[in-house]
Amino acid sequence: MKIQMLTSSLVCVLAMTLPCLGQSDDKPARQTADLILVNGRVVTVDENIGEVQAIAIAGDRILDVGTGASLAKYIGETTRVIDLKGKLAIPGFIEGHGHFVGLGESKMNLDLMAVRNWDEVIAMVAQAVSNSKPGEWIIGRGWHQEKWDKVPEDNFEGFPTHHGISAISPDNPVSLTHASGHASFANKKAMDLAEISASTTDPDGGEILRDDSGQPIGIFRERASGLISRAQTSSTSPTQQTARIRLAIELATKECLSKGITSFQDAGSSFDVIDIFKQLAESGVLDLRLWVMIREPNEKLKARINDYSSIKRIGNNYLTVGGIKRSIDGALGSRGAWLLEPYTDSKESTGLATATIESVSETALIALENDLQFCVHAIGDRANREVLNIFQAAFSSNPSKTDRRWRIEHAQHLNAMDIPRFAELGVIASMQAIHCTSDAPWVIARLGHKRAEEGAYVWQKLMQSGAVVTNGTDTPVEDVSPIASYYATVSRRLKDDSVFYPKQRMSRMEALRSYTINTAYAAFEEDIKGTLTPGKLADIVVLSHDILSIEESQIPQTKVQMTIVGGKIAYQAN
Repeated sequence: MKIQMLTSSLVCVLAMTLPCLGQSDDKPARQTADLILVNGRVVTVDENIGEVQAIAIAGDRILDVGTGASLAKYIGETTRVIDLKGKLAIPGFIEGHGHFVGLGESKMNLDLMAVRNWDEVIAMVAQAVSNSKPGEWIIGRGWHQEKWDKVPEDNFEGFPTHHGISAISPDNPVSLTHASGHASFANKKAMDLAEISASTTDPDGGEILRDDSGQPIGIFRERASGLISRAQTSSTSPTQQTARIRLAIELATKECLSKGITSFQDAGSSFDVIDIFKQLAESGVLDLRLWVMIREPNEKLKARINDYSSIKRIGNNYLTVGGIKRSIDGALGSRGAWLLEPYTDSKESTGLATATIESVSETALIALENDLQFCVHAIGDRANREVLNIFQAAFSSNPSKTDRRWRIEHAQHLNAMDIPRFAELGVIASMQAIHCTSDAPWVIARLGHKRAEEGAYVWQKLMQSGAVVTNGTDTPVEDVSPIASYYATVSRRLKDDSVFYPKQRMSRMEALRSYTINTAYAAFEEDIKGTLTPGKLADIVVLSHDILSIEESQIPQTKVQMTIVGGKIAYQAN
């Protein structure tokens, strides 16, 4: 349903219900709103205000909230008044953990998220080859062997081998990233360009999967994927790379705005990418607010961190560099999550440590010295314990500041002993609810019932212990849609209609807070974002359905009607 603007006559009627806007010379002029939203269910998420029916906006800030009648005093000749016709208006969604450029790039490459099997992947690659020149890279992302309807005929331990795709792409290197981002596939041409053979050693924190004869099958786990990505990058010029990143930013922005996202917490970008963000923000053409984690090796951090730690709320609050990102393990689906005990379905493996404790501890000190948040990817229970230990040691070495708000990104599988430590240390559990329902079909196979119930996606256990839990999608691992992740948060319902450990579900309002004020708090931005409070940024989303009250099964059908960033309509549905 399209949102309608009030007619000029109705604006006049509203204005006439209150004293004339004109002021005598001895009285200050009343501030005029640029935009007023009326006749909605406006859930401010501000516990001191609650629910109202209208919002007045002046410039990029919320001027006032209340009823249509109470805000009519702000109507001037140029005020635009929009009738929400009962629709739900809430604070703009804040994506709590995603990969911004990666999202944009996913729109430029083969999208393998919906493939049903490896045969479909081969067909898509064959089509791409037919439309490409010899030597051009074929890039894709989104395949996940656990989601297919059949195991590939040519496989090793359930993973596809390179032979089928190598046969149809002898002259085109092919690189296909796993949905998790923690593994990748390469054909023979790509491996040749990367100079990978049976004699290539595994890099630290990575693994080249090999068949029984020792030959690489084309699957690269964790940091081994860098062998392929570096070969790909070396084939393009710096100018081409910059142009590609700028296009990715444009595509990612468009996608986020269409889904009600007004701020995006970017989980790891290089200095070079941050430079591009900064140029766009300072030029006033960055249309989505970004809070960015730096992802660079320690040596580069120490050499250049001073140039980036001061990037705070530039471009009128469109860009902040707020943290440093590291990863200490991989993903559960590829058995890269670092566990305290072996995988239930792979007794010889406890996953992978993708970085040493010493290296991550060194990064923690760099974060302390530069007053940045430290944000560490940890999925397995061993990984989470080690990160909590690193955080605790860092805090103890510098106890003068207690409100650090360091974050564990994902915190998916916890040992019961470590759950209370998040609140005790003030550590944010930066989680992605959609991973719960997406991963659930194989979580029990990987961990067994006991470990899964004890510590898999335990939102309520964390919150009840006093921890702050945030939400997001880890896009492009998952669709960036907050509605889909919100539904996963409140339902934990799987495709077969079962519910994955229902006691850990959030209430509707808890889920909304996890996508708004909690996420703002996790970035030290609760003073300007996360609630519809007068004085805060006018970042608002209007939805087609009331996700706080409709039947649970209807939540996924909810659409974004309007996205407002800084008081300006950035997206409106047809």
